[in-house]
Amino acid sequence: MSDIKAGFVGLGAMGQPMAGHLARAGLLASIWTRTPANTRAIAAELGLHEPASLAELATRCNVIALCVPADADVLADVAVIAANAQAGTIVIDHSTVSSVTAREARECMLRNGGEFIDAPVSGGVEGARNGKLSVMVGGEAAVLERVRPVLECYAARINHMGGIGAGQNTKAVNQVLVAGIAQGVCEGLALGEALGLDADTLISTLLTGAAGNWFLDKRGASMLRDEFKVGFKLALLHKDLKIVRELARDAGTDRSVIEKSLADYAVLMAQGHGDEDISALIRLKRGAR
Repeated sequence: MSDIKAGFVGLGAMGQPMAGHLARAGLLASIWTRTPANTRAIAAELGLHEPASLAELATRCNVIALCVPADADVLADVAVIAANAQAGTIVIDHSTVSSVTAREARECMLRNGGEFIDAPVSGGVEGARNGKLSVMVGGEAAVLERVRPVLECYAARINHMGGIGAGQNTKAVNQVLVAGIAQGVCEGLALGEALGLDADTLISTLLTGAAGNWFLDKRGASMLRDEFKVGFKLALLHKDLKIVRELARDAGTDRSVIEKSLADYAVLMAQGHGDEDISALIRLKRGAR
């Protein structure tokens, strides 16, 4: 797609750096959040026009990326965009929602002469800041190619997973692995801590063997220092896993990691830790001490 005028909706821990990459590439025309003060401040920082509403953003942009918290947010935003955007506008949804929501959103855009792809991301806040996200795309291949210049601004890898909803289904699998790895790493490091092992030596040793993984590398040391403000909020993983649980139920597959993680994160949320990184799970793994 030539002459891209991109908009970005949802400027949280992931969305704001992603929008920043688009701005530096000269592709970002407008941004919008549900909090006017945030929209105003970020628009000023990026040197962009501040739209009065999402509807106004939709009239100014021909590619609009979403990175919002919930299925209801996606459907509400797409309804506004579809009603106000020019024909041919493409919505790229980076939110983590259900594949059913992705299909509904695409139908809404199609009825109004637009298009939609689901394109959830993985790589954490660091990946967003460094422009090294993994993007898993569901939708028409031709639509993906039209918006590829947008995705390339913040992605290290872009994979077309299949038709609409396939990106969200891939993200569901991703979240099961994320949850399971967090369970193992937090439990293992809690044991190492209780046994009196040196944290730095333990982590560097584990990383060079079969136990090495991204979560251990990026969160191992910080969780042992009780620093839990560094990444993906555990309340959001809990939200994602509720979506994944329904998919697994329908598919008839085992849900033991999903159910254990939902239960554990629910306890942490009840204790007031919902805004902490998922590595706060080590609080439970330590037991009484």
